[in-house]
Amino acid sequence: MVIEVKVKTSCRSSKVSFEKSIYQVCLKSKPYKNKANIELIDLLSDYFNTSKSSVKILKGLKGKQKLVEILEYEA
Repeated sequence: MVIEVKVKTSCRSSKVSFEKSIYQVCLKSKPYKNKANIELIDLLSDYFNTSKSSVKILKGLKGKQKLVEILEYEA
């Protein structure tokens, strides 16, 4: 499954919400030395109840808009 994600960094708490066919993700981490992307993978793996290795960022490693692939997702 491929999803579109919009990331906001430096939030007070980490959370995932779904609005208008886009996942809105707030992260505590700052976009420095890939820390925000690592937190994003951790948060999405918990949200979709899958392993961290099953979450891959396809596009947007350095941007706020990302395409993320979730493998082994069970609805």
